[in-house]
Amino acid sequence: MKKYIVRLTADERDHLLQIIRGGKAAARALLHAHILLKADQGSETTAWSDEAIGTALEVHATTVARVRQHFVEQGLQAALRPKPTTRQYERKLDGVAEAHLIALACSPAPAGRAHWTLRLLADKLVELQHVSTVSYETIRRTLKKTNYSRI
Repeated sequence: MKKYIVRLTADERDHLLQIIRGGKAAARALLHAHILLKADQGSETTAWSDEAIGTALEVHATTVARVRQHFVEQGLQAALRPKPTTRQYERKLDGVAEAHLIALACSPAPAGRAHWTLRLLADKLVELQHVSTVSYETIRRTLKKTNYSRI
């Protein structure tokens, strides 16, 4: 027996059909709209089983169950949009390391080089032990943020 029963109102059903017919929504939202419409146990329709929905839409039955759970517990919008990320990223370069990076980038290029490359700057910051590791992409973003131009 299903723990979370989906019963769509006429407005919710119309909204889901509008999303599907519009075709401009994110793929995930379209998929979840299809799942909710097929899982609806309203007065007009009979709901499909999770396995049948999964087979028809090429997703796992667990995905169908999870979408139904989100709809029942949190509402239609929560079932359609992705769960917000809670991941926190630690900054690789603090203010002191950024100052060292800018000073290094403004200094003369190493012997045999016309100018500093992003990879050279990243390697030099690690060599000077300002940071333990850093990617050249972090260097690029930091220099872009400071409007630094190597020219």
